[in-house]
Amino acid sequence: SYKEGFDVLEYFIATHGARKGTADTALRTAAAGYLTRRLVDVAHEVVITEEDCRDQEGIEIFREDAEEIGQNFLFKIVGKINLENIRGVCKKGEIIDWEKAEKIIEKGIDRVRARSPLSCKSARGICRKCYGWDLGQNRLVKLGEAVGIVAAQAIGEPGTQLTLKTFHTGGVAGGGDITFGLPRVQEVFEVRLPGGKAEMVLAEGKVLEVTPERIIKIKSKANPPAGGQKSKIIEYKIPERAAIWVKPEDKVKKGQPLCEGSLDLKELLQLTDEKLTQRYIVKEIQKIYVSQGVAIHDKHVEVICRQMFSRFRIKDPGDSLFSTSEIIERAKFLEENAGLRKEKKKPCKGVPILLGISRVALTTDSFLSAASFQETSRVLIRAAIVGKEDKLRGLKENVIIGKLIPAGTGFKR
Repeated sequence: SYKEGFDVLEYFIATHGARKGTADTALRTAAAGYLTRRLVDVAHEVVITEEDCRDQEGIEIFREDAEEIGQNFLFKIVGKINLENIRGVCKKGEIIDWEKAEKIIEKGIDRVRARSPLSCKSARGICRKCYGWDLGQNRLVKLGEAVGIVAAQAIGEPGTQLTLKTFHTGGVAGGGDITFGLPRVQEVFEVRLPGGKAEMVLAEGKVLEVTPERIIKIKSKANPPAGGQKSKIIEYKIPERAAIWVKPEDKVKKGQPLCEGSLDLKELLQLTDEKLTQRYIVKEIQKIYVSQGVAIHDKHVEVICRQMFSRFRIKDPGDSLFSTSEIIERAKFLEENAGLRKEKKKPCKGVPILLGISRVALTTDSFLSAASFQETSRVLIRAAIVGKEDKLRGLKENVIIGKLIPAGTGFKR
């Protein structure tokens, strides 16, 4: 007991710990609630809109990704639609149920190509086949299911649990405080510059030497990116206390981390491609939740991730009404271009960009949804200046004006 078992110093330490825990909990619960709200705002319009988008590309799910962070590989592949024949287990286009997933694990297969919300070709929303199982019923998801809201809540709700974890670890090393937890989740979803950033390889090549001053010299094959030295040798300075992950004579690929730390997502996207960046985001988010013993299915993180990549920046407006470097939704971009091609006009050119969830929520087509999120007056004034109209495609807009939401039983083709 506090009274008899502790001496004076221990008693003082305990009072400090108890107060810190209480303050911590209060603050972090608020942070987790706000994260949930932002997630809902960015994903509310994602509904299951069609039967099948006929995507044949899918994404690859790697066993090593699961094992590195201590996630169950079985859990990663179950409920998805397979895209490659796996001999004796699963044909192309079949759903991977628990039985098939266990067979895949037994056979020691280390990567599966399956359909995913990340690769879904539907213009608005996601199709049934790409989403896969509705995890509540272990069967294919129904049309009109509000998977965006489900994803936001599936990620946000454990956030409040994670926040309360400070009590339970009770100062044991290795339990790990979720300080790298919730703030890190926000860092990834908001695409901020990470604390403790890892150096990344700018051009592929071979490591020449690692000097005692923590400088890594890499001889690159390709021309170094603009602004680099003309020579073929690029030097990277590694910060103190970061473990170095390469040794001389190692071959390195573009975008590979040279030391421990978090990668800057925008830089990763520039150096590699969308697929790898998305894989990294899903893995980073899962790493945090798994370390706290929370199991979230990948598809929820993928739905949010899809939204983060769902904006285009206009490079050349062509004959469209967009202005240069305007940020618009992918669906709007594709619809506009289809219309221009039909009329044999010059289509607009744009590049897909990666945005943090708050920015995505504010660049939506619907001004009602954006105004109900943040910076209300600014959003409304801008909408008024250009005379925007709201097509009421998402859920929030319809709630605001009191209509039936276009999901569940309110979903009509």
